[in-house]
Amino acid sequence: ADAFDRAIAHAKRRNLTVYIPPGTYQVNRHIIVDDVTIEGAGNWHTVVKGRQVTLDRPAPDGSVHTGVGFYGKDAADGGSRGVHLSGFAIEGDVRERVDTDQVNGVGGAMSDSTITGLHIRHTKVGLWFDGPMSNVRVSGNIVVDQIADALNFHTGVTSSTVSDNFVRNTGDDGLAMWSEKTANARNTFTRNTVQSPVLANGIAVYGGTDNTVSDNLVADPVREGSALHAGSRFGAEAFTGALRFTDNTTVRAGTYELNWNIGLGAIWLYALDKDIDADVRITGDRYLDSTYNAIMLVSDYAVKDLYAIEGVRFKDVRIDGTGTSAVSARVKGSASFENVDARNVGAVGVNNCGSFNFPASGSEFTLTDLGGNDGGRGTQSWLAPWLLPNTITCDDRPPVVAPPAPSTW
Repeated sequence: ADAFDRAIAHAKRRNLTVYIPPGTYQVNRHIIVDDVTIEGAGNWHTVVKGRQVTLDRPAPDGSVHTGVGFYGKDAADGGSRGVHLSGFAIEGDVRERVDTDQVNGVGGAMSDSTITGLHIRHTKVGLWFDGPMSNVRVSGNIVVDQIADALNFHTGVTSSTVSDNFVRNTGDDGLAMWSEKTANARNTFTRNTVQSPVLANGIAVYGGTDNTVSDNLVADPVREGSALHAGSRFGAEAFTGALRFTDNTTVRAGTYELNWNIGLGAIWLYALDKDIDADVRITGDRYLDSTYNAIMLVSDYAVKDLYAIEGVRFKDVRIDGTGTSAVSARVKGSASFENVDARNVGAVGVNNCGSFNFPASGSEFTLTDLGGNDGGRGTQSWLAPWLLPNTITCDDRPPVVAPPAPSTW
């Protein structure tokens, strides 16, 4: 670690790049980076590897361990700028999840920065950014075998992009934007592959403004999460402006939620702390071989009459194979559907529980048919029978039907 510090200091004085030759380098603490470019010989050749170190006393940030990681300066100290990391592996030795520990592969705040071509494994979170910060580009990385997330934009990360990364076997969300205390805004997660998050979701957005999730492939979530998720939860700031899910593909998504004893959707929207009433549009997504529902909109029973999900628009979506329904609604609010084609639906097209008050006027959740919503079971449209009045069809536990494998439309 000391050798890295000296090389970085020298490079900054001479306006040089720090080059890490092929080899394995033992680093057991954070390397602080600011206004520096660090390049390896490729992530199969240059490995920066560290042990988990137990601290004699907790650090000011609450950490009880430290380990290998490249960190920007704390946002409270102004953060870092102009950091460029590429072409090496970061291999940690994190043994347990301690949420206060800063034992991530890349961390801190670093604006106007790029992270590309890294291979990060066995840290707590591959890349955890504590903003405010802006204009970071994370691309072409491999992040696997994490105790928690692969990447999290946490608090006030803006105008940033995560693209063309491969994520597998995370203990929490694969890719996440969490707007705790300060909203994340104008960020994009695009063209990423996320496979087998063990707990939670493939890609999750918790609050924020004008964020986009597009052209991603998410497959095989394992427990209590799904492929795509938008949640008003974890104390996040409200969703405002626009939220876009566009041209994503999910495969074998929608796990069993053990707390609720029901199945989730391949995409699910969850109003737990606040309403979700921003401009939410889901366009061009494909939900293939969903274990339970393809689409789910839900609140928690304890707040069922407090919060709603309003005005979500689904357009040009294809659903191929569900164990239960095309759409499950367990919340008050509304959604519209246009050119949403469904086939191989396992139970009914719509499972509409609303807010579980079951008024005589129909469900508290309204579904609007804007046309072109074809398919379902047999020749009947998946949506039409459940529209007028807003039919209550509350059966969260129909027999689970194994969906057939997707085939050419």
